[in-house]
Amino acid sequence: MNILILGSGGREHTFAWKIAQSNHCDKLFVAPGNSGTADIAENVAISVTDFEALKQFALKEGVDMIVVGPEDPLVNGFHDFILNDPKTRHIAVIGPQKAAAELEGSKEFAKEFMSRHNIPTAAYQSFTKDNLEEGYAFLESLKAPYVLKADGLAAGKGVVILHDLEAAKAELKSMLIDSKFGQASSKVVIEEFLDGIELSCFVLTDGEHYKILPTAKDYKRIGEGDTGLNTGGMGAVSPVPFATREFLNKIEERIVKPTIAGLKKDNLPYVGFVFIGLIKVGDDPKVIEYNVRMGDPETEVVFPRLKNDLVEILQAMAKGTLDTVTLDIDSRAATTIVLVSGGYPEAYGKGHEIKGLENITESIPFHAGAQLKDGKIVTSGGRVLAITSFGDSYKEAIKKSYQSIEKLHFDKMYYRSDIGFDL
Repeated sequence: MNILILGSGGREHTFAWKIAQSNHCDKLFVAPGNSGTADIAENVAISVTDFEALKQFALKEGVDMIVVGPEDPLVNGFHDFILNDPKTRHIAVIGPQKAAAELEGSKEFAKEFMSRHNIPTAAYQSFTKDNLEEGYAFLESLKAPYVLKADGLAAGKGVVILHDLEAAKAELKSMLIDSKFGQASSKVVIEEFLDGIELSCFVLTDGEHYKILPTAKDYKRIGEGDTGLNTGGMGAVSPVPFATREFLNKIEERIVKPTIAGLKKDNLPYVGFVFIGLIKVGDDPKVIEYNVRMGDPETEVVFPRLKNDLVEILQAMAKGTLDTVTLDIDSRAATTIVLVSGGYPEAYGKGHEIKGLENITESIPFHAGAQLKDGKIVTSGGRVLAITSFGDSYKEAIKKSYQSIEKLHFDKMYYRSDIGFDL
């Protein structure tokens, strides 16, 4: 098979690393890719949102399957675009069609879906600039802290949690009236704050059947002890130590099964990954959000633990035969620590040479915001590398990742030294 992966982050490097191990993959392309994917696949300089160019490339190279990494192309209907052209509809696309991708494209859509299918989540209401005063009144009816979410896609940064009522009202005004997150915050979902510890559940589905991948927990805040601004993720751990068999059964019965059944009932065509952001409140799981793709950096700890041939799983998803697959999971723990550019998630520099990668032997360095330039690997984004390690316990795995990081350097390199602190 000839396979094309869309995206350029650590998630896509992990996809490429895993797919390249399969005997079923003849040619592997990544658009646009990074310095890590360049080592194991052919990078193609096409944007993930240039659907026409991607289609022409797929036809020219005889691509049989397209694996979509990020959410943008899915929410904007990439799967439908390929499906609706007689010349390309034979190509398997891993990622839901546009109608189903609204689960991530709109927070309100996701909340209504959960409400309809009795999936446990926080109480909520939605507001636009036309009913701002009602939004203020709803905030007044809640107890602090206050959770405000931009309805649309905001690159993982559209959620704000505030402890002060007046600050929450000012933030609501900033999002709705001043378009703080652009079009994404033309509607804002306000919901009750759920107090607990978070984790991520990843589900594979062919639209009929499902398989649950290992759980993971990521760390979103830039600062030690989960402080400071939200990022795309500073590290991750798998499996999640507090997710007991009993708790995992609750997730499957109360959340996974009704989600997959709900997609089918609502006629939302879905072949791909369902990422369910969860919170453990007491002994019960509740849904914080849905994403319609794998998480990043969780992919960097979930896929290394998957012993199966990933291409065989993807083929089963595309053919609707996922029920014939049995997942084989490595019993060891995997952890990843993300190295970021100084200043991220705000302004940061690019083009700094990354040194020491050749010295990493005990960990797997997944490239994210890194590119080849004049024969050197240089920084090109906020999150630069994810250093993944195995261990008999998550503590041992974390220790290995930190030991590997000591061999790496780029100007203004920053990482959190407390990943796993709350477990």
